[in-house]
Amino acid sequence: MVFQCGKFRLSLERPLIMGVVNITPDSFSDGGRFATAHAAATHARRLIDEGADIIDLGGESTRPGSQSVMLDDERRRVLPVLEQLAGTTVPISIDTQKPELMQEAIAAGAAMINDINSLQAAGALAVIADSDAAVCLMHKQGTPADMQIAPHYHDVVKEVADFLGERVRSAHAAGIDAARIAVDPGFGFGKTLAHNLELLRGLDRLRAIGATLLVGVSRKSMLGAITGRDVGERVSASIAAALIAVEKGARIVRAHDVAATRDALAVWTAVNDANK
Repeated sequence: MVFQCGKFRLSLERPLIMGVVNITPDSFSDGGRFATAHAAATHARRLIDEGADIIDLGGESTRPGSQSVMLDDERRRVLPVLEQLAGTTVPISIDTQKPELMQEAIAAGAAMINDINSLQAAGALAVIADSDAAVCLMHKQGTPADMQIAPHYHDVVKEVADFLGERVRSAHAAGIDAARIAVDPGFGFGKTLAHNLELLRGLDRLRAIGATLLVGVSRKSMLGAITGRDVGERVSASIAAALIAVEKGARIVRAHDVAATRDALAVWTAVNDANK
């Protein structure tokens, strides 16, 4: 099994780690600590040294209640960091919903686009289809500004799977090869704690979609609700959730705490390799 990100061919024989770098003043996880290009690039290199297989750069906060930022603002945050990371040994992903920035970032060397809007914006499918970049298609209900007001599902696992399956089919129809597509169920994006737990329990049902499964639960409020811990104290809970996700079929986990996640996955992999 291989995940194709531009010139990078990533083996999925072991779970991969996507290291998170937020280049925003208002991210929920780090409060703007890496809001300058130098700080963000330095942090990205640190995460690579710690074992990140992919780096995910985000210039727009999508935490609950956040508002969209203008294209020019997002561009000014992301592209200078991407430029500083040119030539890195791992693929760089750009977390954006905007087709214009997708295109500019790919031209500047990005090997992957992580889109919480699942390539539904006009022109987004064509941007990826005309490139060799990978894409992650994510499920959400509502927008970051309103998604946590009153999320509702009859069967959250089925509805998430149906949506992601439809987006994968649309990507295939646009000419995007299956090896370039990942799907993310979108923990915390228009979902209550009960929805998130039901989705985590039923994660293996998403394997039928036929795309690489990417899961991001690191430091999220669902973990705070369970443990009672603040965002900076959720490393252990994040690792526990990541291991559950991997056990249920996730091949990429999105993480803030890369070194700790790497060690946990190394133990999981060693145990499972011994059982083969």
